[in-house]
Amino acid sequence: MSALAISMNPGLYLVHKPVGVTSFSFVQKAIDEARAARPNHRPRVVHGGTLDPFAEGLLILLVGPATRLFEYLHAVPKVYEATVRWGSETDNGDPTGKVVFEGDASGLTAERLEEALAAFVGWREQVPPATSNKRVGGERAYVRAHRGEAVELPASRVYLHEARWVSHGLPGESRLRLVVRGGYYVRALVRDLGRTMGCGAHLATLRREAIGPYSDPGGAEAVARHAADVLPWIPSRVLTDAEVGALRQGKLIPVGAVTPGEWQLPEGFPEAEGLARGFHLGKLIWVLGREGEQLRGVVELRGGV
Repeated sequence: MSALAISMNPGLYLVHKPVGVTSFSFVQKAIDEARAARPNHRPRVVHGGTLDPFAEGLLILLVGPATRLFEYLHAVPKVYEATVRWGSETDNGDPTGKVVFEGDASGLTAERLEEALAAFVGWREQVPPATSNKRVGGERAYVRAHRGEAVELPASRVYLHEARWVSHGLPGESRLRLVVRGGYYVRALVRDLGRTMGCGAHLATLRREAIGPYSDPGGAEAVARHAADVLPWIPSRVLTDAEVGALRQGKLIPVGAVTPGEWQLPEGFPEAEGLARGFHLGKLIWVLGREGEQLRGVVELRGGV
């Protein structure tokens, strides 16, 4: 990780996570480096959506007040490219798992796969993998699964905006490109495709290429995003000193002059309406919610981002 992350200025940091390391290891390294640079400082760092150890690509670190923006990253498109391995399903849906089913993939064709994939586009109920990060009785599902316990997770409503096959090397594998909303499990999609085709399937590789306007930087350098480059799909509103004070007192302020976001969601992608970013002295300091012709404070970013 670069020296840029050591400074730990509030904001978003785009990093490339390689295969074989955990997402949390980047968080821990950033915290350790920040503490080494400022021993009396207690840094706040989280990642904006995990990538499994076998996966690679874009990982976002949220630093300081920006940690409060985690949930807003789920509402924008996430772009993945994956390799689907046909003929076997694993217990965790990826190449590190134990094979639990093997089937004959010799009958697969590009036409059959195109038809099967189309059925998953849009809103759909999806059962997460047993080794997911979902909580079961206050404990992460993967912790229970790794202890050998049976884990049954309820289906959750997820959204697949776009899916297309990039290439086929049948009957062995296929390459797949996806655009999804946060909370979507690519492992579960591949598992379900394998079951639909009757031959089983699991993920062989997974790369996250983008989250909203943020792309995988590649290499070792972290890329910082601050102020207007944070959540640029949400409209913005410049706040006066008086309005900042009113919001901190829990008061409503007029909607005023709200400017559209600098980055637009893909056509037809579900949009979280009624939000605005509040800027003061060039920094993002509030996420605002609309109530009729007024705005209320939803999340304050003390010190700004």
